[in-house]
Amino acid sequence: MMSYYSAIITLSCMAVGILCILVWESERIASKDKRVFYITYGLIALSALAEWAGVYLDGREQMPKWALMIVKCADYTLTPLAGGALVAQMKLRSRWHRLLMGILAANALFQAISCLTGWMIVIDGQNHYTHGPLYGVYIAVYLVVILLVVMEFMAYGKTFRKQNRVSLYAVIIMLIAGIGIQEMISGGPRTAYLTMTLAAALLYIHYTEFAQIADADYIREQQIQITTDALTGLSSRYAYSKALKELDAAPQLPQDLAVFAIDINELKTVNDTQGHDAGDELICGAAKCIEKVFSSAGECCRTGGDEFVVLARMQDGQAAEALQRLEKETAQWSGKYVKALSLSAGYALACDHPGVKSEELVRIADQAMYAAKSAYYRKTGKDRRGQRREA
Repeated sequence: MMSYYSAIITLSCMAVGILCILVWESERIASKDKRVFYITYGLIALSALAEWAGVYLDGREQMPKWALMIVKCADYTLTPLAGGALVAQMKLRSRWHRLLMGILAANALFQAISCLTGWMIVIDGQNHYTHGPLYGVYIAVYLVVILLVVMEFMAYGKTFRKQNRVSLYAVIIMLIAGIGIQEMISGGPRTAYLTMTLAAALLYIHYTEFAQIADADYIREQQIQITTDALTGLSSRYAYSKALKELDAAPQLPQDLAVFAIDINELKTVNDTQGHDAGDELICGAAKCIEKVFSSAGECCRTGGDEFVVLARMQDGQAAEALQRLEKETAQWSGKYVKALSLSAGYALACDHPGVKSEELVRIADQAMYAAKSAYYRKTGKDRRGQRREA
């Protein structure tokens, strides 16, 4: 039995050594976080060796009693610490974490005193040890530590997406089962440290999986920020340029492609007379009107300060109708600082301009928009600097 147990402990220590190498090789784990992993794996190995040494020294009369006493003291101190170290990998700072750290520190002090008083173990003349009068205190500490570790794992699981919690909770069940088998079966299999080593390995796999998910989420968030205009929520200039490249990648533009160029009238006047908060409100109001009319038909982009482009799929009649709906939307809009919104818009259809590239179609839509803008300023009697022209 002892030779088999020695083999298990040897393999467990080799496993945590390999885990240390994996952590050292990982580029996903920060240097400061790697230290926590090394400490965790070191505690698991040391506590496993301490338990093995206690089993090995039990009943060996030629060995001094103090050696067995120190080994068991180390076992009872390091085992709960190994569980606490597994929790430390989660980097949680809850009240339960602080309570767990306090209990672990108190247990270490209690074990150091017990090493001198015999509270935890009693050694007979044949160097066999039995539980001392205060061994129940350690059992209570052990159970509380397991409970707190489970609670910390549950709290940690809430930081994951729902589908990533199942494997984490399965590790908890396995850990409790392995410890329970050893503690409940008197003289039975020594499964605690084998289970703890497996749990550490599985948690490392879970950690790296979470790191990959976090990286993917970060990249996705960056993509959203790059492709989304921060002020309006419409597609950004970057997304607009990307969409044009994708359109030009085809042999020819889709025949139902309609490009709308839209610009806000009198934005400079609003900025100069009412401030940039009012100007931003006007830009956001224009974006909402544009999105309401065009979002179901294509991509709405903010390409500049007061400039918008819509890449839609519709026919000639539908395009003209869309401009009418946009005019109605802007007529109904009213903001906190600015009470009216006016847009100039023009469009160009790919079917009317065979063979052109997307940028050329945008330029044609721009020309139509500038013609509408010129008509607006002639009608209102203002120039584009916001001053009314003299008659």
